[in-house]
Amino acid sequence: MLSRRHLRIKTLQALYAFFQSGNDSIAAGEKSLHKHINRLYDLYIFQLDLIIELKFFVSQRQEDAKKKFFPTEEDLHPNTRFADNLLIKQLDDNEELLRRREKLNANWRDEVNLLLKIYNDLRSSDVYREYLDDPSPGYKSDKEILSYLVIEILSDYDLLRAIYEDRDIHWSDADFDISLLMVLKTINYYKKHMDKEEPLPDVFKDREEDREYMVELFRKTILRSEEFEKLVEEKATNWELERIAIMDMLILKMALAEILEFTNIPVKVSINEYIELSKIFSSQKSKVFINGILDKLIQELKSENKIVKTGRGLVNS
Repeated sequence: MLSRRHLRIKTLQALYAFFQSGNDSIAAGEKSLHKHINRLYDLYIFQLDLIIELKFFVSQRQEDAKKKFFPTEEDLHPNTRFADNLLIKQLDDNEELLRRREKLNANWRDEVNLLLKIYNDLRSSDVYREYLDDPSPGYKSDKEILSYLVIEILSDYDLLRAIYEDRDIHWSDADFDISLLMVLKTINYYKKHMDKEEPLPDVFKDREEDREYMVELFRKTILRSEEFEKLVEEKATNWELERIAIMDMLILKMALAEILEFTNIPVKVSINEYIELSKIFSSQKSKVFINGILDKLIQELKSENKIVKTGRGLVNS
């Protein structure tokens, strides 16, 4: 499920932790990198469990409403479209997801205020009302309402982010956003007739290739760290090394490692990707700085024939 950008983000986080810890064991750093990925997958499981719990919360509220002293017609005959959502039922029945939920002890039932807020925000939307009133309900609309829930509601919940931070200090805002993208991909991945033995999507698109890319990027950035630091310092005119932000320097080192070590990735792709990372983890000023330094370094490295790209269409990229 993770794109190359997501792999770069996780590698950047692991490298930052490695250099900040002062630990010089690359093997230990690689182990930590894999733990970062596993924690991200755990967060993804929690997000899926939250959606399942919301379904039970809605169902319970509808049952409680029937027991009022003076129930309305709507209380007595509620619209159960969301409570009967076919995709949520599939997720709840999925054997792998059930095992992972139990292992993590995922439980949202103490977060009543959060569930109520999510439900109120959902049912106050025009999209949700249209979903309930759909004269031809089906699996497609059940998937669409969950996509809406993830994109328009859960993604903006600071309260939910805070709850996750309390549960695991290693979960970052970037992890929260990536885990929701993974949920969206899972919603798109599911089909109507999948059975409960169907495995969940793997965290990697291509497990062997993506793991190798991530580990090699991690290693090469560390092994050539001092060399890359000198290259940056030479081009950072009017900047003392101590004034360059730690994250900016790390992004530049990763970019150089990818440009010089990965012969199948176009230079332009690497530049664009690391500029995007600077937007996430640094400031607008940092983006301009990183772009300028990379531009100078690439011109010099190309003139020295140190950038080698192989494959069709990559030689001059």
